[in-house]
Amino acid sequence: MMLTNNPFAELTLVLPAAVMQFFVVSMILLVIISTGLDMLHKKNVIYFFRNAKKAKKSAKKELSNGKKAAVILKTVAHDIATTSELGMGKRRIAHVLGMYGTLMFWIASVVLIFKYTDGSSAPDYLTTVWHSGAILTCIGGYWFWFFLRVDVSAEAHPWYRIITADLFVLALLACATFGLIWSFTQYSGMTSLSYLFLILYIVSNLVLFGGVYWSKFAHMFYKPGAAIQKNLAEADGSRDNLPPPADAPEQFGLGIKREQPKHY
Repeated sequence: MMLTNNPFAELTLVLPAAVMQFFVVSMILLVIISTGLDMLHKKNVIYFFRNAKKAKKSAKKELSNGKKAAVILKTVAHDIATTSELGMGKRRIAHVLGMYGTLMFWIASVVLIFKYTDGSSAPDYLTTVWHSGAILTCIGGYWFWFFLRVDVSAEAHPWYRIITADLFVLALLACATFGLIWSFTQYSGMTSLSYLFLILYIVSNLVLFGGVYWSKFAHMFYKPGAAIQKNLAEADGSRDNLPPPADAPEQFGLGIKREQPKHY
């Protein structure tokens, strides 16, 4: 059964385990270095800390460490883990599928490469997690790409319109797709095709992790921090220096009922 196939174990016949492990470490270093360069270029972190310092001066109350920890844990469990900011709907489901699928895919890859390329047999559940993660990534990613993208849905752009910010999702989809096809062709004994898709899998990983500076990869690290800061600001009353909500009910008029909302 393909789901129980460990493609990395078979790869050790051609590529030493140390080389695979070096590749993984190199990809992690690429993410760290590129994210650091992105922070220096865009000055996101500087803005973040300046804004937090400014908001602290207008706080209505001082939060205890326990209260801060509670707010952070609630933000991680609710806002970040379930992408609640997207509301209930297809867009949120696609993001959750892609997010958890990617985490399963990456974590299982690291464990398989570092622990089960020495000749020992990987447990079936771990190889199943690797394949299932790739499948979930493809389902969520392709659903998002072809049907839910904001610029396509709201601004009537064609689905094939590609900009620099799309590099992350396209490279991620390429990794998951080529990884699955590589595993299938290897398991089926299609040696030549297996090597072809292995090369494509490696190249897509290089693009994904090496293109962090130009893609939205670093965005994954900024959003949790921004969500935590926002909820802390709500809790201490500073509200990021924004005015409080109006007491009057929201009035949108009948025009809002004329079409299905497509703006995010």
